[in-house]
Amino acid sequence: MEFQDYFPVWNQLTSEQQTLISNTVTFRSIPKGTVVHNGSMDCSGLMLLRSGQLRAYIMSQEGREITIYRLFDMDLCLLTASCMMRSIQFDITIQAEKDTEVWVIPPEVFKQVADQSAPMANYMNEIMASHFSEVMWLVEQIMWKSFDKRLAGFLLEETALEGTNTLKITHEIIGNHLGTAREVVTRMLRYFQSEGFVTLARGVVEVIDPARLKQLSEE
Repeated sequence: MEFQDYFPVWNQLTSEQQTLISNTVTFRSIPKGTVVHNGSMDCSGLMLLRSGQLRAYIMSQEGREITIYRLFDMDLCLLTASCMMRSIQFDITIQAEKDTEVWVIPPEVFKQVADQSAPMANYMNEIMASHFSEVMWLVEQIMWKSFDKRLAGFLLEETALEGTNTLKITHEIIGNHLGTAREVVTRMLRYFQSEGFVTLARGVVEVIDPARLKQLSEE
């Protein structure tokens, strides 16, 4: 599949806009662990994921991270073109969680087309509204849901994403996703192990009773 097949509103753009994007879009391979965006002043362009997985997170002054959303195949990453959106007043870091392939539209081209095309502008607004909903969901989880339920939900989400109940993930990485200290994650995972929800090994968490984890996460 080509770039045009992945771009959601391609057929709603004019031929001139399609030509402009086609002549300027570039393809980029991003190794796992690479930071592709770091703060509101970093502006590489609009990214469209062909394959892989990106993680968007914020960091406290103390260096604690929390994941606010993830991006997958065919998702658009707006914040890598944040210099084109003056209303962005906070710093978000975006990192490749897996080897990732993206197409990149230069920020000035993205802005020009978005200014001219109502379908493009509307789609960008839909994406921003979706991310806002994800952030509000995250705030609700942190404020009203206990950590054991959040951790249970996270482990189930990871098994679904990876397609396996054996997760190669450290306690520190889990803590980064959930905005919690590694020690807190370790204590709760050990409790889960004592209850028969999971088994633990170095760098590995194996979910052995997903049904009970699901029950816990939904209580």
